[in-house]
Amino acid sequence: MIRAAALVLALASPAQAVTHSFCWLGANGYRIEGYISYPDTLADSIVTEDDVDGFGITGWLEDVWLGEWSLKDRTPETSFTLRFDARALAFAMGGYPAEGTYQEWNANGFADDCGNPGFGFNGGNRAQDVCVNGQFIEESGISPDTPLAISPDASNPCGILPMSGLPGPRKTHS
Repeated sequence: MIRAAALVLALASPAQAVTHSFCWLGANGYRIEGYISYPDTLADSIVTEDDVDGFGITGWLEDVWLGEWSLKDRTPETSFTLRFDARALAFAMGGYPAEGTYQEWNANGFADDCGNPGFGFNGGNRAQDVCVNGQFIEESGISPDTPLAISPDASNPCGILPMSGLPGPRKTHS
């Protein structure tokens, strides 16, 4: 009887959120600090843009803030495709939508639709790169299959003094 009651309570309990921070190190000093949150019931799943409870990125060029984007900024027109392997703690990279290895976080395949002002990331088949204020930043680009550093908790995977924090980005204009 006690086991049955415990099982009912466990099933009735709301899912807890799992949060990870991540870091993207692009070329020429470009960097993204970000976080992803999703229900713990998806801990052994592929998490998509439809599953996340929280997601945000902040862009930097060295120590200069470039912009930010999070779910609170999402509209029906926003380019947002996300594939995250929660078991392996890895974003699917390589850049092919049909293979589920494509990422677009407020930046389409041309990395030119992030808004002005705006910020976005594209992990396409040619490169991983950023969009700043509606402009493709070609010099930020790195190989499309480069993995992002993921922290299983909310610590700093960039390995540098964090410029932004969880749960959301902080603006620090120069």
